Amino acid sequence: MPERPGPHGRFRYGPWRGGADPLAPPYDVREAVDRIGEEVLADGNLRDALQRLMREGLDGRGGLDKLLERVRKLRAAARRRGDLGGALDQIRAALDQALAAEQETLAGEEGDDARLAEMELATVPDDTAGAVRALNDYDWHSPEARRLYQSIQDMLRRETLGSQFAGMKEALENPDSAAMQAVKDMLADLNSLLAAHARQEDTTDQFADFMAKHGDFFPENPENVEELIDALARQQAAAQRMMASLSPEQREQLAQLMSQALADADLASEMAQLADNLRALRPGLDRESPVQMRGDGPPLGYGEAVEAVAEIADLEALQAQLSQNYAGSTLDDVDVELVERRLGAGAARELEGLRELERELEQQGYLQRGDDGLRLTPRAVRRLGQTALRRVFAQIEATGHGDHDDHRTGSADEPTGLTRPWVFGDELPIDAPRTVSNALRRSGVRFDARTRPELRMTRPELRMTRPELVEGHTPALTLTVEDFEVTETERRTGAAVALCVDLSFSMVQDGRWGPMKQTSLALSHLIETRYRQDALQVIGFNRFARRLSPVELAEVEPEWIQGTNLQHALMLASRHLRRHPDAEPVVLVITDGEPTAHLAGDGSAVFHWPSTPETIRETIREVDELARYGATINTFMLGEDPGLARFVDALARRCGGRVFTPDIGRLGEYVVADYLRARRGRR
Repeated sequence: MPERPGPHGRFRYGPWRGGADPLAPPYDVREAVDRIGEEVLADGNLRDALQRLMREGLDGRGGLDKLLERVRKLRAAARRRGDLGGALDQIRAALDQALAAEQETLAGEEGDDARLAEMELATVPDDTAGAVRALNDYDWHSPEARRLYQSIQDMLRRETLGSQFAGMKEALENPDSAAMQAVKDMLADLNSLLAAHARQEDTTDQFADFMAKHGDFFPENPENVEELIDALARQQAAAQRMMASLSPEQREQLAQLMSQALADADLASEMAQLADNLRALRPGLDRESPVQMRGDGPPLGYGEAVEAVAEIADLEALQAQLSQNYAGSTLDDVDVELVERRLGAGAARELEGLRELERELEQQGYLQRGDDGLRLTPRAVRRLGQTALRRVFAQIEATGHGDHDDHRTGSADEPTGLTRPWVFGDELPIDAPRTVSNALRRSGVRFDARTRPELRMTRPELRMTRPELVEGHTPALTLTVEDFEVTETERRTGAAVALCVDLSFSMVQDGRWGPMKQTSLALSHLIETRYRQDALQVIGFNRFARRLSPVELAEVEPEWIQGTNLQHALMLASRHLRRHPDAEPVVLVITDGEPTAHLAGDGSAVFHWPSTPETIRETIREVDELARYGATINTFMLGEDPGLARFVDALARRCGGRVFTPDIGRLGEYVVADYLRARRGRR
């Protein structure tokens, strides 16, 4: 970070000292690759491994599971909030109070008007909606009863409009003609804006003018028409879902009451037009399913019920987004604003951190997205191979295993740093500095400190016997045979390695799939980084055999296919070795079952279990072909199958190879150590 300017007005830069590095990424990307790789190399696939990482989190930070748990708790609390039908109960209670006050006033009055009013009250329907509608034109005698009935109408109008517009309730707390006219003007302008948007004729200025004029009704402060439509559609969907959650009788009565609350023809027309516009712009509104509420809480008003249902709808949408259990899902599908609104700013930051980790895995070249989804890149596979190889070498004891050098001197490409006198027949490169130094020492002269070729007398007797060696003279330097020295070099052998790995489903059932993949990647990384002159080909085989690149090896998933076609694998191994005739041929086989399949003359696979003599014969034919070429086949036998033991024992005797029966946890150690030993051999 820059520090205060120095005396010459320059800034000095140093490490950040204000706490945690503000530019550091929220997660360690390399650790994330290792976590993903562990599952991919076991028996999982990349998509499941990445999802598990996102669910569990990294570096001690919570993942999606932590957010999901909070969503579930909030959703359960919202379901226990209260009774959705409470609005009817509140209206019924207010209506009963109004009727009681009216009847009390009528009982104290005399005259025919009072008696006729009592008779009219006696004919009021029992259902709430019918009673409110019947009393709409009633001439109240009690001022208290008239006030209570009017409060029912005002409450219904306020709740109906307030459930659609968040800023409406405050505007209608004390309704008057001016307030209602402002609402109708807003609705007219809103419908005009939505209609223009549907025709793609709206403009940014039109939206800005609308918000400048009616922004108080929209505390959500939408930034464009789409956000405005989303907010309105969300509220309307919640209202429809709340109505669908009521019983048929409750739904019918509440619908009638709301219709009566919007008795103003212009207001009712604008609200109906708004519903039609939203339905056209967001066609999925009518498909909202009802929500189940426990109903054991306090009764909720209409607006409270709509808000509770809207919250449940948001939480259900978040639960689906955070679950990531649909094809092609990514964290970009999660609505960050919805997370912040329902779970808070901290949860939104955690989600952004996970999204940044997902993006960094792609941007740093560990994952790439194609038509078939996410895939590991060669860089990620190198990282996995490096980790696997480190574990292998941690197991290998320091007993000399792993020596890779052929210490016979020759004309190879790598000097040892040592020299020796030249002898007749040497083809090693001449070490010129040592050769000239030998001649100078033999002559008894040396160069001066200024590196000029001026000679200095080193022995007094030479001045008497060889007067030509005086200061200022530069005689010719003569080389003799004894002066010459050569540079010793170390020859390194090259190897062509065919690693044949069993991909049959028995490898998965017995827990050998992961160690097999880790061993193969470790060997691949060892050859790629330390012995690049070697040529490795990984060959996977079940009913058929196929060549596998390091990326394909890392991503290969279990196939529930029966068959162990070692014959086809050895056939591909032979082709690989013959492409490198000057290299040491090395064939390594990892398997847990005897051959049960072979190729027929038409190229199809013939499978039979238990193994048939024909399959054994075809496999041995390939073994003999490799033996004639000079390759030795070393087999790593996993499991205790008696048939496999007999087969590999016969195979080893036939081709001079060896058989290993490693513990599954030490498979990598055995394979890598044997590769290093085998490639030091001579054909």
